[in-house]
Amino acid sequence: MYRPLADKIRPTTLEEVVGQQHILGKGKILNRIVEGGTISNMIFYGPPGVGKTTVANIIAARAKKKFYKLNATNASIKDIQQIIEGLDSFDGINGVVLYLDEIQNFNKKQQQSLLEFIEDGRITLISSTTENPYHYIFKAIISRSTVFEFKPMQDSDVIKALVRAVDILKEDHKNTTIEVDDKALNYFSASSNGDVRKAINGLEVAINSTNPNSEGIILIDEEVARDCTQSKVFNYDMSGDSHYDILSAFQKSIRGSDADAAVHYLARLVKAGDIQSICRRLMVIASEDIGLAYPNAAMIVKACVDSANMLGFPEARIPLAQATLVLATAPKSNSVVSAIDAALQDIEQVNIGDIPVHLKDAHYSGAKALGRGIEYKYPHNYENNYIKQQYLPDNLKSRNYYVPGKNKNEKVIFDYWKKIKE
Repeated sequence: MYRPLADKIRPTTLEEVVGQQHILGKGKILNRIVEGGTISNMIFYGPPGVGKTTVANIIAARAKKKFYKLNATNASIKDIQQIIEGLDSFDGINGVVLYLDEIQNFNKKQQQSLLEFIEDGRITLISSTTENPYHYIFKAIISRSTVFEFKPMQDSDVIKALVRAVDILKEDHKNTTIEVDDKALNYFSASSNGDVRKAINGLEVAINSTNPNSEGIILIDEEVARDCTQSKVFNYDMSGDSHYDILSAFQKSIRGSDADAAVHYLARLVKAGDIQSICRRLMVIASEDIGLAYPNAAMIVKACVDSANMLGFPEARIPLAQATLVLATAPKSNSVVSAIDAALQDIEQVNIGDIPVHLKDAHYSGAKALGRGIEYKYPHNYENNYIKQQYLPDNLKSRNYYVPGKNKNEKVIFDYWKKIKE
C-alpha cells in the first residue's frame, strides 16, 4: 500500500525529530517526560507540520498503556464511549493513552465527556491543536493538562528533514540516481513557511514527476522545485489566532513607528485578501495612536480606505500601503483614547451626579420656571469666544480626562488655551 513520504520518514525517536529544541532539547521538560516514561495529560499547540503528532506518537510508544488515536475532525461521542467501555477490560487495566488530534474541533459537550476519566487517571490525554487552546479548549481540561507550544520550523531544520527524506527516497529508487541540489532544498524550505510536511510533499511530487535525464539521473534543481511547489504556505484563519496575531503586530508596528515592519504585516494581510480587517484597523489606528498629533491622518486614511474598497485587490494594496506609511511615519499620541476611556471608567465606577442646571435644555415653555439655562453664559458673547463656567457635574468638576500628548500639534493647542484661560 502506498505511504506518503511524510509518513514514511516520520521519526520514531526524539533524536530523529528536528526543531522544537525549546521543549525537546536535552534537559528540556518534554524531553525529560519522554525519557522518564511517565505520562501526564498534555496539549500540543502549534501550526501544522511542526512535529506535534510525531512527538505524541513517540511519547505514546514509551507508555505501557493501551493506545488509542482519534481525530476530532471526524470522531464523535460514540468513539469516546467505546474507549471508555474498554477501560474495565484487561487491556485497560493500566489505563489508556488517548491521542486526540485537532481537539479544537470537539465541542464543549464532547470535551466534557472525557473529564471524569482524565481526572481519575484512567485516561491520559495527549491532544494537539493548531488553535490557541486557551480560546478553544474547555477550561477544565486545560487545568488538568500541561500546554506545550510548538514553534514554526527554522529553514535549517526543514532542510535537515528534507535531506533525510532524500536518503530514504534513494533507498526506494535503488536503480535510479536521485540528486537534489542545495538551491532546490532551500526553495522547498522557504516555500513551506516552517511546515515540514509541506516541504516533504513538494519534494515527493518533484521526484515522482521528474523523468531521469540521459545519464539516468533524476535531477531536482530550483526550476523543478518551483514547478512542483504550490503557492507558499500562509498560516491565516479569519477566525483563528493567526488573524488576530497579524493584526496585533500590524497595529503595534505602526504605533512603534516602524514603517518597514508595518508594510510587512500589511503584505501578510493583503496576501490573505483580508481587506475589511485592514481597513477597520487603519481607521482605528488613525484615532487611537495618532489622534490629535496629526488630525488630518484620519481624513487621509478614510480617503485611502474608500479608494481601496472601490478598487479591490490587487490594486487596493497601493492606497492601503499609503495609509499604512502615513500612520507609521506620523507623530503619535494616545490622548484621544486615554480621554474617552477615562470618562467611560468614571461612568462605570463613580456616582457621576446630575448635569449642571445652567447646561440643561431651555428651549421649551416652562424651562425658566425650572431654572433651566438661566445662568448659562454664551461663550461667543465674550472675548476670544471664551468665558469660564462649570461644565462637568458637581461630582466630577475637578476631573481632568484630556491630557495633551507630547507632540508639536497638541502643544501648540494647549499653549493657546492656556494663554486664553489665564
